[in-house]
Amino acid sequence: MPTMPSVMEHEAEHPAFSPHVDVARVPQLAPASPASAGKPLRTAAEVQTLLTQGKNTEVKMLLRTNAWPADHPVRRELWSALCLQHHNSKSDMADGFYWDMVTQVFGSTELPDRPISLPPFVEPGHCHSYHLTQKGSSIADRVVSVLGYACPDIVYSPSIYPICALLLHYLSEEECYHCITSLVSSKKKQFITQTKSLHEVTWKTVMQICKKHVKAAAVHLQRQCPSSRVERIYMDWIWWVLQGLPFTHLVRVMDCFFHEGIKVLYRVAMAILVLFHKHTSSTSTAGGAEWSADIQKNGIDAALTKFLKEITIPPNKVLKAAFGIRGLSSSYISRVFIRTEMILQSKTVIRSGPMVRSRSNENLPNSQSQNNIQMVSHTLTIREKVSEEIYNEMLLALWSWLPVRITMYQPILLYTTEEHGCSLTTFYVRVEQHEPTLLMIKTINNEIFGAYCSSKWGERNLKDDRGNRQAYFGTGETFLFSLYPERAKYPWVGMEGENTLGHAAELFMAADSKMITIGGGEGQAIWMDENIRYGKTDRCQTFNNPPLCKTGDFEIRVLEVYGFAAEQM
Repeated sequence: MPTMPSVMEHEAEHPAFSPHVDVARVPQLAPASPASAGKPLRTAAEVQTLLTQGKNTEVKMLLRTNAWPADHPVRRELWSALCLQHHNSKSDMADGFYWDMVTQVFGSTELPDRPISLPPFVEPGHCHSYHLTQKGSSIADRVVSVLGYACPDIVYSPSIYPICALLLHYLSEEECYHCITSLVSSKKKQFITQTKSLHEVTWKTVMQICKKHVKAAAVHLQRQCPSSRVERIYMDWIWWVLQGLPFTHLVRVMDCFFHEGIKVLYRVAMAILVLFHKHTSSTSTAGGAEWSADIQKNGIDAALTKFLKEITIPPNKVLKAAFGIRGLSSSYISRVFIRTEMILQSKTVIRSGPMVRSRSNENLPNSQSQNNIQMVSHTLTIREKVSEEIYNEMLLALWSWLPVRITMYQPILLYTTEEHGCSLTTFYVRVEQHEPTLLMIKTINNEIFGAYCSSKWGERNLKDDRGNRQAYFGTGETFLFSLYPERAKYPWVGMEGENTLGHAAELFMAADSKMITIGGGEGQAIWMDENIRYGKTDRCQTFNNPPLCKTGDFEIRVLEVYGFAAEQM
């Protein structure tokens, strides 16, 4: 094993910060032993206990309200615990794994004298190192470079570098690497986008939810500049947070971000817009008039940057404003995000008729995805009696319809009636804890269709607040598809605009001991019986699909279900 720098360096310089930090540059350090409203701040051990017990809501509220100052030692353990809870595999968490990677990439664990080449997903203009020393910045370069080597499918991710730099303020280099890989590989929650298209989806999502939920602030922004410029300002939304906020505010935001995900950054960006509006829109005061003149002279984007630089609102009030925005649930944000992603994808969709609604090749597979497709093609019983050319076209089409992040993962065959028998009980045992899953049905008439199911089938057992088992579950990322003889994708109707169908448009998945169903409202898109032998397909309101096979009723020749391995390939 390579010789690694001593983790005991952590004990030097300052009780809170790592030795990578120039402590003298960190502004406005608060006293090290504060109390909030007479209540002592909670410890990392207390948070870890709640995480172990699965009390995520309690952890969320604790992180939002415990105003640890920037120089509090809690983050040396807290941030690592929060990040590592999202990790999907322990294979790259073994002792020495990171330093083996460093040696593989650089030939030694010693920091090179020459500048380290950063991976192409980094945005050179946003390599913010905050208060790291020169050596600390070089270490950030090395961590990001190793990440690029380990995760070649990250295409564009400008937020990785600043997040990595922030982690290095409190953690060792090795801990930082494990934390950033946990965030990148998380499948439960989104933390970091990894493609240009998803980066675009985030700013368009922020723009949409701002216009609906902080309307006055959004209108104020719109009035101060041409509409084309408004989009340019929203494009920089993440830099309002990661670059604009003072360090003392930013670390409190990250306390919440490392547990809850990117929705925290959305909320903070909206709060920034609201607070900026309050402080700059009133012309009846001297301060308001001064801001108005500043906006007219230098533009609203420059005024926003100045406001953040000079902000006098304490971190706890910024967070209170962020989490006080009503009607902004995680499920709502997810729906807006998914709908925006689908709209962007649809720009390149080739339509060949009213029934074939998506034949997009936007997600044409990269080299790794091609390997993943091959892994499916070698196991599919469904390929029988289909020509090689048609079969390959089917798989390419199906892969292009999957969410981009899912194509990065290795598909694994979880269940097939050919090997595991025709039993719904066996289906649940083998499939229910996997998320997402891909169901592919071949009928005795050689029709091939199925569904991408975004949630675990195990959620059929969850109960609502009243203790009743919920009938339907799933999210708007679920979609139907037909591969043969027609090739078509049928996404959730909510992707096409505001949902006017109410509950009927959100009947994604349902299951019990007697059947499974996908889609509902005036019919069921896919229904299968407990013996996985017979099924039926109708038009349904959730997906606005036609019946997926000619006769409506069908007999199953084979059902195959795929999951996606926790590790990226």
